[in-house]
Amino acid sequence: MERTFAIIKPDAVSAGHIGEIITMIEAAGLRICAMRMRRLTRHEAEGYYEEHRGKPFFGELIEFVTSGPVVMMCLEGDGAIVKWRTMMGETHPAKAAEGTVRRRFGLSITRNATHGSDSPGSAARELGWFFRASEIL
Repeated sequence: MERTFAIIKPDAVSAGHIGEIITMIEAAGLRICAMRMRRLTRHEAEGYYEEHRGKPFFGELIEFVTSGPVVMMCLEGDGAIVKWRTMMGETHPAKAAEGTVRRRFGLSITRNATHGSDSPGSAARELGWFFRASEIL
């Protein structure tokens, strides 16, 4: 079983899509083994997105992800990283495949409803940034 980190971003939370996204996750056979809803601090967001510091979109990304509550999850299942990333779709919602989370709920390349880890190393780092090991059931 593989684990990955997922975020339902402020745009999807404020639009009331949490339940629909969780239903999609569970229907795909992924198990939610940790979940928390809260608003990220600027410090948390900057640390989490450290790899993007210095890029032109960094400031906009930080402002957006701290603009409202997010839902953070640990997802578990066979091939969880690839499965969740496939379910999310392309970063830009207009380029995402029909039926993907970002195509259904994303608004723009920044306001794209969700995030998912891109590798086992990223998943471990991202899960560790937001969850203690004892919180992942």
